[in-house]
Amino acid sequence: MKIGIFFGGQSREREISFAGGRTVYDNLNKSIFEAVPIFVDSKGHFVLLDWQYIYKGTIRDFYPPVDFLPKSDLPVQIYAESLKDLSENDWDKLIAEVGKRIDPSSFNKYMDFAFLAMHGPFGEDGNIQGILEWYGIPFSGAGILPSSIGISKIAQRQFLQQANFDGPKSVILNQADWNSQSHENIFKSLKHKLDLPLVIKAPHQGSSIGVSILIEDDLAKFEHLIQKSFFELEINKAEWDNYSQTEKISFIAKMVDIREGIGLPVIVNEDLLYTPDELMYYLNQSFPAQQESIKLKAIDSEDSLLIESFIEGKEFSCIVIQDEHGRPIALPPTEIRKGKDVFDYRSKYLPGISRKITPIDAPQDIIEKIRTQCSDLFKALQIDVYARIDGFITKEGKVFLNDPNTTSGMLPSSFFFHQAAEIGLNPSQFLSYIIRTSLNARLKSGKHHFELQKMIKKLDKELEGLKNEAQKKINVGVIMGGFSTERHISVESGRNIYEKLSSSEKYLPIPIFLSGTEEQHELFVLPINIMLKDNADDIKDKIKDYHVHPIISQIKFESSEITEKYSHSTNTSLKKISYANLPELIDVAFIALHGRPGEDGAVQTELEQLNIPYNGSDVESSKITINKFETNERLKDAGISVADHRLVFEDKWQSHKEAEIEAIEQQLDYPLIAKPADDGCSSAVKKIKNRSELEAFAGMMFRPQEEFIENLANILKLKKNEEFPQKNFFLLEELIDKKAAKYFLEITGGLLTHFKEDGSIDYEIFEPSEALAGGEVLSLEEKFLAGEGQNITPARYTPEAKNYKKVAEQVKATLKKTAKVLNVTGYARIDAFVRVNEDLSAETIIIEVNSLPGMTPATCIFHQTAINGYKPYDFIDKILSFGTEKMKKQTIAK
Repeated sequence: MKIGIFFGGQSREREISFAGGRTVYDNLNKSIFEAVPIFVDSKGHFVLLDWQYIYKGTIRDFYPPVDFLPKSDLPVQIYAESLKDLSENDWDKLIAEVGKRIDPSSFNKYMDFAFLAMHGPFGEDGNIQGILEWYGIPFSGAGILPSSIGISKIAQRQFLQQANFDGPKSVILNQADWNSQSHENIFKSLKHKLDLPLVIKAPHQGSSIGVSILIEDDLAKFEHLIQKSFFELEINKAEWDNYSQTEKISFIAKMVDIREGIGLPVIVNEDLLYTPDELMYYLNQSFPAQQESIKLKAIDSEDSLLIESFIEGKEFSCIVIQDEHGRPIALPPTEIRKGKDVFDYRSKYLPGISRKITPIDAPQDIIEKIRTQCSDLFKALQIDVYARIDGFITKEGKVFLNDPNTTSGMLPSSFFFHQAAEIGLNPSQFLSYIIRTSLNARLKSGKHHFELQKMIKKLDKELEGLKNEAQKKINVGVIMGGFSTERHISVESGRNIYEKLSSSEKYLPIPIFLSGTEEQHELFVLPINIMLKDNADDIKDKIKDYHVHPIISQIKFESSEITEKYSHSTNTSLKKISYANLPELIDVAFIALHGRPGEDGAVQTELEQLNIPYNGSDVESSKITINKFETNERLKDAGISVADHRLVFEDKWQSHKEAEIEAIEQQLDYPLIAKPADDGCSSAVKKIKNRSELEAFAGMMFRPQEEFIENLANILKLKKNEEFPQKNFFLLEELIDKKAAKYFLEITGGLLTHFKEDGSIDYEIFEPSEALAGGEVLSLEEKFLAGEGQNITPARYTPEAKNYKKVAEQVKATLKKTAKVLNVTGYARIDAFVRVNEDLSAETIIIEVNSLPGMTPATCIFHQTAINGYKPYDFIDKILSFGTEKMKKQTIAK
């Protein structure tokens, strides 16, 4: 069955839709479905996307294609709506760079079924559902009517009140009233009706975009938040003129961010500005005379806002699905524990920032009350297949439902998959359930009845046939977690590997969580529901206090018909094991750990003793690359450029601090880079600009307790929940800069090794990605959060494409030499800076080598492998095949 996956779109949530579409594309069961990627651009064009672009980090990394971008002096990426005066012929040429433009009337040539992974306006408001229904394409999820209600928070609130569901007090604020009436009077009226705090919501947005909470009695702050939800912004001329160029660029970048800012095009004094450069020019040169400030306004702004009273209580989200007979079943509601008042974009999508507790920490009768009300609302809105319903439970036990969503986020750790795992469905199985149930739901329309019945019958037969496949597959132990600062990203990598393999015809993945200490590793085979907990700490907590909650047992019983049909070979219980048990369970291991243990050779040592093949480099090479100082020394001796470097040890720092600082300052100039010598993922990597920051970094690294030392954390500007390890030594490096080079950039390059016929190793070096840091160093979010980082693949070594090959060959030669010097095998990622001189000679300065690079869905190594023709599954298959062959050769040699 050909499944057209619709993702992207015109809403502000398009990046999460893009990432969710990729999740669906990778997780559809390859035995019974063919995934067809349908990218919807921000102008509403339907694009049959060439598959390699699915693995770009963000939409802006590939669309619009670089040749169609307007010339710009600003490092700010744009979307397609910033292109103007393009003819239909121009659009056809542009789209042909990344795929094929298709018309809805021809959808039936490319797909049998449409899986909707779109969010917000045009995606979950009934528009796309109507188009598909018109052209006879069955689609996933709710129909037109519930979608059109579900898109509007104002319509939802009115419906909930009429249907006698409890909710907060609310007021609708129209833009016309806001523009014509006294803001002070509006504020007074809202405080009188609703009290503080006030919850301010843009009614047609999701992912907490345009949502703010006003806590203090502050008119200026109130005005700012109202403007933010209307997607407007007031700029003061004097303030703008005082900005430095860097501050102006930062302001523009934030303002055009569709999640937090206004976006483009932007309306300014009746003018329409399409690009960041036009806006910068306008503010610098065309600021109207005698105007102290100007208002910027989004082209698609909100006409009204929903203002609600603040609810004191626990926040939850509940997925409701339908059983085989169309009856709603509320899955176990998840409690959201967040670090701040709003469960914002970053908290929702970056692992380790917020906590998801399933089921919600409440008495069983309260959980049942939540489930009953969510099911009642599902029925009242006539929703089909599934929905995500958000709400609060107050201290008094009142349930307030406030946001029925007819489409849920589909990232690997989203509520959508997180709660389905509680009844024993992995993502691939849950997607099969959604497709089959959606086909059945479309029968209600009375259209295309015969064709739908035929599709359902064929799919049922194929689902039945899957039950015998598991016995023929290769068992892969996917080892994830650990106890380093990289444990959350390790879990993300491990889950991604698990999901890519679970939908394959060749492999059967078994999730294994590693915990314990350096001296004593503890291994646990995870049931799917624990593997899909929000982060490594959640998984560890569940292991410590493992039990099946009575409400989970009840829901499993209620949904047993579903699990019997779709779930097979899924582990449903926690098992503690030792390394000695692994040969009975697995044929090969995929180590998805980062830092220690994993990249230090410790796990590899255990696996080699058991003759279990594994991914990545061997023990000795891993021991070198985990140590950035040792890596630098080896590479320097081999004539490869590295940063000047120095280790700082706790005992020496504590006993001779002043002498140590003087020695550091004699060797290295400020600013310099401080980092752990044996951790990655940007954990605690800081640009140190002066002695005070150096002392703060050392104080934090050598602190005696796990908790942050507040004054030192403030000096380093550490975020709440930021990972900052405790170590007894760390690394200082010179700050690599441009020097006399003409061009300068930061890159990250992946590689894959193969055996030649003579048994020697061949290195396949991928085209490196250019990494654009939004701050002083590449952040965790930029590396791993879908839609956040800006990675350009291949890297832009010079502005002239004709010079690419000459520079690229030099860079790739250095990366290859680096891998050979360090005896890297399997696969790896190498981070570096590149200086390109006037004569196109290039110097590549190696920063670090990752022997087990991050394998999260958004990581740029998948962008690079796509250029060489490998889908993520193909790449993982190559890695496992090489590891298996390497172990065979080692066994024969012994």
